[in-house]
Amino acid sequence: MSNTDTPLIQEKLLSRINEKMHRLNSLRPFPADAVRKLHEEMRLLHTYHSNAIEGNTLTLPETKLVLEDGITIGGKSLREHLEATNNAKAFDLIEDIAKKKKPINHVVIQQIHEVVTAGILEDSGKYRTKNVRISGSAKTPPDRSKVTKLMDDLIERIAQYKNHTVEVAAILHHRFVEIHPFIDGNGRVSRLLTNLYLIAQGYPPVVLKIEDRGKYYRFLIAADAGNLGPFANFIAKAVDESLTMYLSIFGGPNELLPLKVLAGDTPYSQEYLSLRARQGVLDAVKMGKIWYSSRHAIEQYLSEHGK
Repeated sequence: MSNTDTPLIQEKLLSRINEKMHRLNSLRPFPADAVRKLHEEMRLLHTYHSNAIEGNTLTLPETKLVLEDGITIGGKSLREHLEATNNAKAFDLIEDIAKKKKPINHVVIQQIHEVVTAGILEDSGKYRTKNVRISGSAKTPPDRSKVTKLMDDLIERIAQYKNHTVEVAAILHHRFVEIHPFIDGNGRVSRLLTNLYLIAQGYPPVVLKIEDRGKYYRFLIAADAGNLGPFANFIAKAVDESLTMYLSIFGGPNELLPLKVLAGDTPYSQEYLSLRARQGVLDAVKMGKIWYSSRHAIEQYLSEHGK
C-alpha cells in the first residue's frame, strides 16, 4: 500500500470539496449552539445508518428515542438497543480523541471496538485469534497470525501518507475492513475510524447511508480486486454532502432549499434540476425523497452550464 501518484478522486469533485472546505474554514470559529446541533444530528444519523448497514432494524425515529430518551422499543432485541447506544458512545469517543489530537494506533482502535461491542462480544476490544470467513465474500481475510503485523503496517502508513485527506480516509477504511482485525464489528469500527481521521484533519464527519449499502459493498469488493477509485469517490461524495450540510447552518446563500423553490430563479424546471442533481452535475443533496440545493450552488451551476 504505497502512496499513489495518480489521484483516485475525480478532479471536479475534489475541487468542489476543497472550495467548500475553504468556505467552511473562513466561518470558524463556529457558534457553540451550531456545533452542538451539528454534533447531535451527525451522532444520530451516523448511529442509525451505520447500524442499519449491518442489519439493525431500529428506524431513525426509534434510534432517536433510544439515544435521547432512553426508551425501549417494543419488538426490538436487546442487542439492537445496545448497538444503538454503543455506536453513539463510540461517536462521542472519536470526537474526544480527535479533540485531544491522539494519533490512530492500536490502543485507540481497540478502544473504539470495545465501546462499539460492549455487552455484545466476548472478545470486545481484542484483535481476533481465530480465522474467519465473510459471508457472501469470495475473499478470505488474512490469517489470524498476520493481523497485528498488518495493523502495524496500516497504522504506520496512514500516518505517513501525503495524499489528499479524503483519499487517505478511503484507503484507511478499505484496508481496515480488508484486514478484518476483529471477529465482529469491523464495519462499524471502520466507519468510525474514517470519521476520526476526517475530524482530526478538520473535516466534518460523514454518514454512509443505508440507501447506498449496495454501492458501498460493491465498491469495497472492487477495491479488494485492486480498483480503489470507485470507493474513494464514494467516500468523497459523502464528504462533499457533509460539507454542504455544515455550510447550510450558516444560512444566506448556503441555506438548503428544495429544488422546487430554487427552480423559480432559473430557466429550468424542477424535474430538469433533479436530473442534473442525480447526475452529480448540480451540487445537491437528497433528504428523504426531495432534492435540496443552495442559491450558491445554483449560481455556480448557471455560470458553468447555464443557457
